[in-house]
Amino acid sequence: MNLTFLGLCLACMGVSIAEGMLMSNLFKSAARQPEIIGQLRTLMILGVAFIEGTFFITLAMSFLLR
Repeated sequence: MNLTFLGLCLACMGVSIAEGMLMSNLFKSAARQPEIIGQLRTLMILGVAFIEGTFFITLAMSFLLR
């Protein structure tokens, strides 16, 4: 049971790091080329959806394995 919560904590940490890296690179790209911010926004939403999806799958598996 403790390993399940450890896995969930690691997944949450990974999600936080990945979203931070995504936003950091998005701001760098927007600073270099502000005219493509609309395209960057759609890619950011898609990236966050995949990152959060990974977290929710891990959350569901931790409850199923408990």
